[in-house]
Amino acid sequence: MINIRTRIHDNFSVEFKESFVVDAQQRKNDFAVNTWIFVPNSLDIHPDSYSKEQFYRDVKSNVRLKTPVYLLRDIAGGDAVPLTYLRESMSVMAKAPDRVNIAEYEYQIKMFCAIAKSSIRDEVQHILEKSEMEDILDSCDNYIGYINGLVQGYRALEQIIDVPTASPALRAHFYFGDEFLSYMSVYYSFKLIKLLEGKPEAERQSAVLKEFLRETGEYRSRKGFPAVSANIKKNNDQLIYRYGVLRKYVASDLFIELTKKKDGVAVEQIYYSIAAGMAMVIATVVTIIFQKSFASFPILLFLALIASYMLKDRVKDLMRYYFAHKLGKKYFDNKAVINIKEQKVGYIKEGVDFISESKIPAEVLEMRNSSTLIPAAIHILDEKIILYRKLVTIDSQLLAQNSVYPLTGINDIFRLHFKSFCHKMDNPEQWLDLLEQDGSISRVKANKFYYINIITQVKDASESRYHHFRIKMTRDGIKGIEDLSRE
Repeated sequence: MINIRTRIHDNFSVEFKESFVVDAQQRKNDFAVNTWIFVPNSLDIHPDSYSKEQFYRDVKSNVRLKTPVYLLRDIAGGDAVPLTYLRESMSVMAKAPDRVNIAEYEYQIKMFCAIAKSSIRDEVQHILEKSEMEDILDSCDNYIGYINGLVQGYRALEQIIDVPTASPALRAHFYFGDEFLSYMSVYYSFKLIKLLEGKPEAERQSAVLKEFLRETGEYRSRKGFPAVSANIKKNNDQLIYRYGVLRKYVASDLFIELTKKKDGVAVEQIYYSIAAGMAMVIATVVTIIFQKSFASFPILLFLALIASYMLKDRVKDLMRYYFAHKLGKKYFDNKAVINIKEQKVGYIKEGVDFISESKIPAEVLEMRNSSTLIPAAIHILDEKIILYRKLVTIDSQLLAQNSVYPLTGINDIFRLHFKSFCHKMDNPEQWLDLLEQDGSISRVKANKFYYINIITQVKDASESRYHHFRIKMTRDGIKGIEDLSRE
């Protein structure tokens, strides 16, 4: 199964989160993602101005394991599985702080924090999606109990490593997790306080949440963790920086290091060798024919040999061009091996090309045509079309062998940067004349928008689905993204 979500990451980039969930009953899981990017012709994006290399520079991809899923209520108690794994690893490390035990101790801290973050996020999002106030208040009461149980359960483990065998450097890993959890609990609790704000029936829950924030703030101060300050900007800057570092630290054991290389190199060389051989055969045949015809005319024979040599090079280049395009249809630009703990569990292939409208599947073309703001606009605009292909293969058995937690697949989080698309855009704001009722003429400001349509097809063994997104841009950056997907 493949799930896809998108959001605006910053002024000039859109983030796509593609989740590849394996079928444990099937060892080899194959996934395909085809993305068509429709670019207005006025932006002057075409093969001569926008190369493959530039496209890959504009794509930033992070591949990581899917975070194991636990409900917040299931990790808040003392017997919660992630907390039990963490407690055991800390106890073993405190008794024998060797390389293996230290690595497991750090791994369990990171995994607990990553699981906790996802659980808190999902719980809060579930509450935010509720419509009945009574359900919201009951869920907030539960959340308050869960979040207190979570942070207190983690902090209680500090005593395990308060021993001479645990050096300050080793204890620092525990405090990294402590700071991260306190920040995440505050961040998401604020979302609930904002939801309850201005609702008299929610005063009790709001007050309890605010008290939790005050207590957490005092705890952070005692531990020396930076906090948000209304007066000292430097503290806030440091907080943002530290959170970025902690977030990367916590997720570091989930991120997968990819070994990327050019795809189809051996087959490409074979095809090129065939092209050179065929060119040589043709040149040799031409030479033999000329020798029989002009043997008694040395000058003509000399010129004929030069012509055959020139013909050989041209034939070889034409054959290389032919094979390269045939090769491109079957093979990809890059291939990256998915390694977990030095174990190959799969690979990812990717390729990008400009294509013509005639090579677009009918379903994709229908979706694009149905979303035009002006009828037949796709033909008027003469859009350029970029096809970005991705093939993912995962071995479910090897994936499951690499963790005590249930690993269900991987996430490919990639950002597509559109800064290169803005170079030929007009001024972001333009003026329009308006005739007022009194006969005077006034001027009103309007935005000059450009629309980039992205249609993504996701395929696996059981299904094929399409997602349609429309990005609204000006020269100043991305102003919005719409999900036009149809069920």
